[in-house]
Amino acid sequence: MLIIGIAGGSGSGKSTVVKQVIKHLPKEAVTVIPQDAYYKDNGHKSAEDRARINFDHPTSIEWGLLIKQLEVLKSGAPIEMPIYSYVTCARSKETVTVSPAQVIIVEGILILTNPRLRKKMDIKVYVDADGDDRLMRIIRRDLEERGRSFQQVLEHYDSYVKPMHLQFIEPTKRYADIIVPQGGQNRVAIDILSSRIKTHINLDVHDRKTTKPSPRRK
Repeated sequence: MLIIGIAGGSGSGKSTVVKQVIKHLPKEAVTVIPQDAYYKDNGHKSAEDRARINFDHPTSIEWGLLIKQLEVLKSGAPIEMPIYSYVTCARSKETVTVSPAQVIIVEGILILTNPRLRKKMDIKVYVDADGDDRLMRIIRRDLEERGRSFQQVLEHYDSYVKPMHLQFIEPTKRYADIIVPQGGQNRVAIDILSSRIKTHINLDVHDRKTTKPSPRRK
């Protein structure tokens, strides 16, 4: 199993990179684990307290559960991945059954901040993008998906997103094996990463064939 971590600032184009990479690969060969599914359950908090949640700080993630479930997948067993809602800041009672695959992609803004998680990764990728481009994507996303007003988006960006990016996310570039400028628009970097993954998949298939036990002679 090949475990790939794809990180980068909020609005950098990580999800686009993941989608573009997956297009190059056999559908059944890849499983994606989004960091966002592992935000701590804050559904019990008041609306005022939920509005002050810092989703861009490493302590907002339940790392123990994410790492444990990644280990379960690596052992060859399925997991029940949480479902998290940004609107309610709570986890759903339902879960998503995720099966192991030849390639596991772990995607999220903070995944390279955790040393234990980094050690699980075979390839670490950082998706880089201009700050203004990221801000425009954040505004569009938060208005459409997270129920925030334009003013709320700007205040949240100024109070949480920008300072946390500078303090925690941007510095994780130094851990990356591959840095992808321009996000999903960088087809050269995506082709290189996809080729590396294809090589692993082909080698994995070859190894399985060569290690297949010979039939017993009667």
